[in-house]
Amino acid sequence: MCNYIVVSGGVISGVGKGVTTASIGKILKEYGYKVTAVKIDPYINYDAGTLRPTEHGEVWVTDDGGEIDQDLGNYERFLDEDIPKKNCLTTGQIYKTVIDKERGGEYLGKTVQFIPHITDEIKKRIKDAADNFDFCLVEIGGTIGDFENIPFLFAVKSLEREIGKKNLIHVLVTYLPTPPHIQEMKTKPTQQAIRMLSENGIFPDFIICRSKKALDNVRKKKIETYVNIGAEHVISEPDIDTIYRIPLDLEKENFGLKILKKFDLKPKKKPDFEEWGRLVDKIVNPAKKIKIAIVGKYINIGDYELTDSYLSINEALKHSGAGLDVGIEIKWIDSKIFEKDKNELKILKNYRGIIIPGGFGSSGVEGKIMAIEFARKNDIPFLGLCYGLQLAVIEFARNVCGMEGANTTEVDERVKYPVIDILPTQKKLMEENRYGATMRLGEYAAILKDDSQVLRLYEETNRLKEDNERLSELKKDDGQSFRLGILENKKIILERHRHRYEVNPEYISKIEEKGLVFSGYHIRKDKQKLMEFIELPNHKFFIGTQGHPEFKSRLTKPAPLFYGFVKACCK
Repeated sequence: MCNYIVVSGGVISGVGKGVTTASIGKILKEYGYKVTAVKIDPYINYDAGTLRPTEHGEVWVTDDGGEIDQDLGNYERFLDEDIPKKNCLTTGQIYKTVIDKERGGEYLGKTVQFIPHITDEIKKRIKDAADNFDFCLVEIGGTIGDFENIPFLFAVKSLEREIGKKNLIHVLVTYLPTPPHIQEMKTKPTQQAIRMLSENGIFPDFIICRSKKALDNVRKKKIETYVNIGAEHVISEPDIDTIYRIPLDLEKENFGLKILKKFDLKPKKKPDFEEWGRLVDKIVNPAKKIKIAIVGKYINIGDYELTDSYLSINEALKHSGAGLDVGIEIKWIDSKIFEKDKNELKILKNYRGIIIPGGFGSSGVEGKIMAIEFARKNDIPFLGLCYGLQLAVIEFARNVCGMEGANTTEVDERVKYPVIDILPTQKKLMEENRYGATMRLGEYAAILKDDSQVLRLYEETNRLKEDNERLSELKKDDGQSFRLGILENKKIILERHRHRYEVNPEYISKIEEKGLVFSGYHIRKDKQKLMEFIELPNHKFFIGTQGHPEFKSRLTKPAPLFYGFVKACCK
């Protein structure tokens, strides 16, 4: 039977439930156990695909095409496991499933109610995700006291009764503020969170105390007395220099052994955090530092800067930096400032490299194209991701191939040179209102050209070998064969995608004649080639990818293109 660890949060959101959950998973995996994680998002949206990044943060994409919460990215980065889309639950999904079943007559005339039908569906999905694992971590989004959390708290309490208390524990992640006018850490908000959690019949087995400074014995004793648990189960988790230090700090309090003891289990192997710790030290104390500019549009919300819109890019840069012993100082630049004043482009000379991330729509597009032209002409290392590749093709078509006004039909439907466009087969689906079927979502195979810089990077980082091993598993699944397409040779890699528009096949040969190399492509089952990578051979580093390699980057396994980009920036 699988063991469950339910993680909930108190006081405020954004306190670190996601990275704490991921860190617990990392620790248990180091003790030799098979671990997976589930994220529960109480919003009524079916998934995160239609949520605005400046409000919700980055949309994470899974191998099997899920558009879900960014916390699954943390789970994958810490566990080094690919997690499927079924491991993300939303209120919208649960209610839609129950209503669809009712409409289909599956309840045989019964009155469909919140209890048991909604809560049973929640339990069913959690247990399905936990199948064949030793531990399943279940993170409940939001904070204790939120009305929308009630169904999920009731469901996990019901699950606890079903499988027995010995197979399920609760971890409360809470925040202890230190008001500046008092200069004393306050436990009262945590006490209130514990009280509200108990109203749902749940009493935490462990309390993770987030704070600016480490928890002292006075505060720990207060919490111990209030919740009636041992002081050794009140764990201090103060602010740290990098999230990757959290498992190391938790292990200083023997958190892994304490969890196993609670389940009456013993370690299956001796944990080894040596490499992880070494890389953490490289992040914190690198041999040198470089500045990199990320030119995007999902940056500001009100008076605040929300870098969570590009969280995975940030982490992928850290991973590559740790591997190369270099610190990455990121500057987030709103592309619209270049549209207002072209002279602002000169600030890009202050950076070792430029990244154009993914995105949708026309806002800030011309500013991004200006930044790409600046990188190309000034031999500044450039990495274009998804929309970044498309805009690089547009810039090259306009300024090198003489296609004045070239653009994407996403921005201008009547453009003379539609170098980026919806393909004819996609247009037919859109006419039938099947918009979802027009997107490439999830993992797709790409065939790499011989002697290309992209191929060399995937070989150098061992990803080419790893992806070809994974191909053999995907070939066994007929339902996933469309992601592979037609495979011509063994130089094949797998990256995740989230886009609708493609490089227009009509212009590929004209663009290649002028020197831009399309160094990788996917071949659909109908034999249509879709361009996956571009590069400029004589440039210091000028590469674009239609995929999102940042979604597969890990601390111990940096994404090949990010690794190559950072390496070029260091020269």
